[in-house]
Amino acid sequence: MPVIATADDARVNRRRGSAADGVTFWHTLYIGTTRYNMAPGTPDPELGELFPMAFLVEQDPGSAASAHYHQADQFQLVVGGKAVMGTHAVQPVTVHFAGKHTAYGPIRANNDTGVHYFTLRNGFDPGARFMMMPENRAALREVRGRHHRESVIGPLADQTGAILGPEPDGMGAWRYRTAPGERLIGPDPAWGRGQYWVVIDGAMTRDGQTIPPLSCVFVYPEDPPFNAYAGADGVDVIAMQFPRS
Repeated sequence: MPVIATADDARVNRRRGSAADGVTFWHTLYIGTTRYNMAPGTPDPELGELFPMAFLVEQDPGSAASAHYHQADQFQLVVGGKAVMGTHAVQPVTVHFAGKHTAYGPIRANNDTGVHYFTLRNGFDPGARFMMMPENRAALREVRGRHHRESVIGPLADQTGAILGPEPDGMGAWRYRTAPGERLIGPDPAWGRGQYWVVIDGAMTRDGQTIPPLSCVFVYPEDPPFNAYAGADGVDVIAMQFPRS
């Protein structure tokens, strides 16, 4: 069954955070848990377990998150401000995918606007592993098969339909811009290992629930294709699907 997290419900989780590299930000948890809100002594979920994690990062103006990697596949969706991510200039709406154990960044936020982005995962991650630390570089070298998988698309203008992939293993992203009251139906989740849907503008409704801007939904692989109706002003929504393996 899909997990729906509205922006209004998530707002109570907004708090200040800082990472080991000194970058500062506001952090708003939507789905799952992160190291910023886990109680001390809480064991991590099993490595490889399907475990959705979704949160919004509002990175401070002029700050820079150092190059790093994670143990889980990850989408990032830029919804506010501007930044340079590695060599890519990003602003709304930009979709970034980094496979597990793929180093990316740094993320240099614009001096005036900062940058706001959703971080979306389908597996637990204990936190960034910064490349400036020798032990993290050594650990990355030891990963069997040497992973590196990164894709960026955006900033998007009027593009709709498939905007990233879909790849043979199911990884992909789609954009739907639907007129008021119209129904939208997503791709079959069985193709991948979970989907996130994030409302960019307008709203959608599902089973009587309104899903407003900056809300997100996680769809499990065994769920039927996600479907909803556009609200009174239509909806602009991005769907992102993780690879099967």
